This record gives sequence, structure tokens and C-alpha cells, in this order.
Amino acid sequence: MPLTFDMPLEKLQTYAGRNPRPEDFDAFWDKSLAEMNAIDPRVELVPDEFQTPFAECLHLYFTGVGGARIHAKLLRPRQSGKPHPAVLMFHGYSGSGGDWNDKLGYAAMGFTVAALDCRGQGGLSEDVGGVRGNTLHGHIIRGLQDAPEKLLFRQIYLDTAQMAKIVLSMPDVDPARVGATGGSQGGGLTLACVSLEPRIKLAAPVFPFLTDYQRVWEMDQDKDAYAELKDYFRRYDPRHRNEGEVFRKLGYIDVQHLAPRIRAEVFLGMGLRDTVCPPSTQFAAYNKIRSKKSLVLYPDYGHEGLPGHNDLIFQFLAKL
Repeated sequence: MPLTFDMPLEKLQTYAGRNPRPEDFDAFWDKSLAEMNAIDPRVELVPDEFQTPFAECLHLYFTGVGGARIHAKLLRPRQSGKPHPAVLMFHGYSGSGGDWNDKLGYAAMGFTVAALDCRGQGGLSEDVGGVRGNTLHGHIIRGLQDAPEKLLFRQIYLDTAQMAKIVLSMPDVDPARVGATGGSQGGGLTLACVSLEPRIKLAAPVFPFLTDYQRVWEMDQDKDAYAELKDYFRRYDPRHRNEGEVFRKLGYIDVQHLAPRIRAEVFLGMGLRDTVCPPSTQFAAYNKIRSKKSLVLYPDYGHEGLPGHNDLIFQFLAKL
């Protein structure tokens, strides 16, 4: 197997991550979950014009932390005589939950499907704002000049858990048969979701984003999806006097630190030539997962479609 541009595979397999973990990390997330659980989500279901004979297509709206109304696409099988499985889907950075069409395979298999729109990105979810500092470019750094509770990805991670909680409570869904999947940002959100909602059984992330920020910066890979890290230092801390505090605060939303909370079985896909989410950053999270896990590597692929991998994910989630 060829070397990655990052580090040799044998070192990746034991890499423990660089970004610091705040001392109060677990208390921070326990308090955050308590805040989320205290919210009345005011769930609303609205049928869409797009319908099929075998799947009901609905817009799901709910209230997330901070009072934002969050949107997801929800597909339910029309003929299911007993509680059935469900799959949660998470999209790439800046995108949306996507079209109805690409979710029909799971609905045809008898799954409820819920695809989140991340707040403030390309879908219909609301971003209520209200943070000090930069709002020009990037969601990783949104709220970085405020309290950690104001970090936008804290709210987005909680939105994934809130959606999961809603789906798990649906009377036609079997809460013992729920999975989650997504790529890039969606891969990071898959790991965040299953760490915050331990009842989810299966997780299939692909090249997860949102992990080991300090490693990204030290590799000079703070470009593409991570460009806002360099942009932040150039605008607000050009001499890096507060570098340690910046990465410490980013540690609250570093998926590698949430990974030990995961109880789901994890099936992760990764390209070893990924220069957008470097392999070491992904291994930092994968190596901390304590539950049953497996990894599929694509040595000649980067941050792109991995041939046949969606079929493997479908077969993995079909175990539900």
C-alpha cells in the first residue's frame, strides 16, 4: 500500500490526535444535552408535493437549542404493519438534505428516512445568530470569540441529536433499529449524533470532517473546507498570541473527543489521498471509538466518491 501524503498507515493506526481536549468536556456536553432535552421541539409535519406510491414524503420541522426552527426531509413507508427501522442522514458542508429521490431506496426497503438541513447552510433550517465576532466566513469559527456554548457547531451537533430523539420516539419506528450515515461534514455529524444519542445502533460515516483542527493547521491543510481556520488567525490573531486558547475552545466541537461516547457499531470509509480531511484527522476520531468498528480504505482516492462504497453502506444499514 502506498504512503499517504499524511503519514504511513502503521502510524495512522495508532495516531491519538493533536487538538487539546478541554478539561470540562464531558460536563459541557452533559449540560448541553440537558438543555436540549428541556426544549419542547414542537414537531410539525408538512406533506410535500413530491410523493410516491410506497413512500410518504414530509417536511419535518422542530425547535432546536436557541429557539431555531430546524428542518429535515422525512420519508415514511406507506405500508408497514409493524414498527420498522430508520436511517438518519447528514449532508456535506454548506449543502442541504438533498432531493427526495436519492432516499427512496431506503424507503422502499421499509425504512423511515430523516435527512437534516444544518442550520445556516443550504437548506431550510433557521440560523438565529446572536454571537459576538466574525460571521463572514465559516461555521467552525462561528462563536469562537464568544462563550463555548455559542459555538455554532455545538448547536448543529445538538440538532442531530434532537432529530434522532424525535425519530426514535415515532410510534412506527423501532427504536432498537436506527442507523445514521453521511459524508464529509455529514460523516462528522454522524459520529457526533451517535455519540450524543447512544440508542442508535449503526453508524456509517465517510471521510469525516470536524476533527483534529490543530493537526489540520499544523499540516498547512487549513484550506478548502478548513480555510476558515487560517482566515480566523489572519483576521483576529495574526501573531497567534491566543493560539492555545483557540484550539482549546475548538476542542469542544472536535469529534475525536466525542468518539469515546459512541456505542453504535461504526463502519467508516476513507480515501488515503484525502487532502480536504487528512487521513490522520479521521484516524484521530476512529482510533478513539471503543465500540465495534470496521474501516474500509481506498488508497488511491481522496475526498471524492468512493466506488461501490454507497452499496456497502446500504448493505451495512440493511442489517437493521
